[in-house]
Amino acid sequence: MHPRNIHRHQNYNFEALLQVNPELDHFIFKNDYNTLTIDFANPKAVIALNKAILLLHYGITNWEIPEGFLCPPIPSRADYIHYIADLLKNESDNISGIDIGVGANAIYSILGAKIYQWNMVGSDINLESVKSAKKNISFTKELEDKVIIIHQSDNANIFEGVIKKDRIYDFTMCNPPFHKSEKEALKGTLRKLNNLNNKQQEKLNFGGQANELWCNGGEALFLKRMIKQSVDFRLNVKFFTSLVSKKENLPKLEKQLLKLNTSFKTIPMEHGNKKTRIIAWSFTEKL
Repeated sequence: MHPRNIHRHQNYNFEALLQVNPELDHFIFKNDYNTLTIDFANPKAVIALNKAILLLHYGITNWEIPEGFLCPPIPSRADYIHYIADLLKNESDNISGIDIGVGANAIYSILGAKIYQWNMVGSDINLESVKSAKKNISFTKELEDKVIIIHQSDNANIFEGVIKKDRIYDFTMCNPPFHKSEKEALKGTLRKLNNLNNKQQEKLNFGGQANELWCNGGEALFLKRMIKQSVDFRLNVKFFTSLVSKKENLPKLEKQLLKLNTSFKTIPMEHGNKKTRIIAWSFTEKL
């Protein structure tokens, strides 16, 4: 994990987490190694854990997501925030960023505002996600002063209607839907459950809505569309960024960025056994 990530050298301190969120006690047990843990395939357990982490480490007094929506792992989400801060070269005054696909959890906007005091705009095409994200922001006065949540009503556009042409933003960020279809997403969920040694597959839970998990053409097509549309806002944003979960998608994305004469780079990230990466590009800044 990133050197500034407070979760870098920490296993979950369940005793401290339990003190700030007693409801976590319903989900904690000792595994075969006599270590405290939770069932990470149980959405309710993960939500309880996240609420404790957000309160203990970030001072977020309340946080909720509707049933069936993505429940993000906080440590890896914080990593993305820290790597964006590196791109900004320690600039600290009045930083503004855009979280494309803010989701019901609004986690990137929350962490950006809390860790670095950034001004964040979170957008989403799903009205229920927008409603939930606004609610999560409203729980904490500090966040209300730093985060704006808006509905992207046009599914065809990623930035249009979100980026104001008379403003300059320091960055955009995105965790794109990476599956091409519901069938592919189902296979991915089954793999995840098997990796977690979950035997109760009848309680299968996507942990995400359709727009969070899959889209036409999957991650590759979504990011190609994002890159294409970023041209129209090349003078409004210093750094465009996105997670890229599938390494095999990088060559075609880099080829497209070369054609557009951008400066770009890929930033590797590693969280336990999971390897992922951020792709960042700019029309005005050197990367």
